[in-house]
Amino acid sequence: MRLSGRERAQDALRAVAYFVVGGLLLLVVPEVAVSVQPGQAAPPLWTGLAVLAAACLGETQRRERPVLGLAVACAAVLTGLLGSGSSPLGSVLVAGDMIYCAVLFSTKRTSRMVAGAAAVVAGGLGLASLISDGGRAALLTVLNLGLVLAVPVLWGHEVRHHREQADTERERAEQAQRVAELDRAAAVTAERTRMARDLHDVIAGQLSAIAIQSEAALTMSDADPATLRRVLTSVRRNSVASLAEMRTMIGLLRADDPAETEPLTSPAGLDRLDALLDAGRANGLRIDVDDRRSAPEQIPAAVDHTAYRIVQESLTNAAKHAPGSTVRMTVAHHDGELVIELHNDLVADAPPAGGTGTGLLGLGERASAVGGTVEAGARGRTWSVRAALPTPIPDGVPR
Repeated sequence: MRLSGRERAQDALRAVAYFVVGGLLLLVVPEVAVSVQPGQAAPPLWTGLAVLAAACLGETQRRERPVLGLAVACAAVLTGLLGSGSSPLGSVLVAGDMIYCAVLFSTKRTSRMVAGAAAVVAGGLGLASLISDGGRAALLTVLNLGLVLAVPVLWGHEVRHHREQADTERERAEQAQRVAELDRAAAVTAERTRMARDLHDVIAGQLSAIAIQSEAALTMSDADPATLRRVLTSVRRNSVASLAEMRTMIGLLRADDPAETEPLTSPAGLDRLDALLDAGRANGLRIDVDDRRSAPEQIPAAVDHTAYRIVQESLTNAAKHAPGSTVRMTVAHHDGELVIELHNDLVADAPPAGGTGTGLLGLGERASAVGGTVEAGARGRTWSVRAALPTPIPDGVPR
């Protein structure tokens, strides 16, 4: 486990704190120690401080190398027991903390080995005490070892278990977020592909008209100047419109386009609005329309198709989430924009509707591609959708 400089400093300060607390205990209650024999006299102060300092060196490795730190702390306690017959209470506290760290911060295999070693030590010392000193002494030995060994092992195991559960839940949440992001990206890509395919059809039709009209102009040797001018004006109008649609399509194709698997169809526009409204009424909606458009024939094909899709998706959502509701729709030109507004009342007991929730995301992508915006959301007890799409008229086209 790699630690930062700050974390190493924290472990070092923790070791210093243990040394200070252990030193105070050694000064105030030197008789409170782990001894080989009960009632044994306390060792000299400097001996206890040396054992305590050695144990605290292991504390500096509590997170980075916990097994090494445990070995150092246990070696310090054993040195005190073998050298002077007792180890100060502070060194025992450090050894207990290192057992906890070895269970918590080491690998699973090492953690199990530490727990097993603690059980073997506790059982062996309890058995030795039973043989040499009888049942009462063995019971006291097991209880004391339980505080020193069993509590750190169980505590470390429990904390480790909760951390692993938290890590698992965090990983699941991150995976779910990544899947949702991939779904949104796939929905945007699919929407861009459909839009580019629709614009392809528009451009193909306009270029076909240009070819036919220019061919007709070339074959009219004695054509009336006014007629020829109308033909050339139409050719220019279609060519300028085609350029505008081509720029939009190029803007959509910013990423690699997947293989085209769906047949090309003529993109729908607001000229099919009546059929779209009839379909919505067939789904049980009551639709009131206020159409204030001034010149629908001057709407660029990309904007026209985007407006159609916005109305279609809004009516579909209303039929899913508010079946039988009344939809109030307004279509109007305002300050160089085509403004579409749809409002429907929310239904409290509506059945849950399936879907991925990417419909509004796709509409936002479509509107953004043509320079417009879409706003959707609940306003009180009403669900509202408002789209504002620019409707520029190409240069050279009569206004």
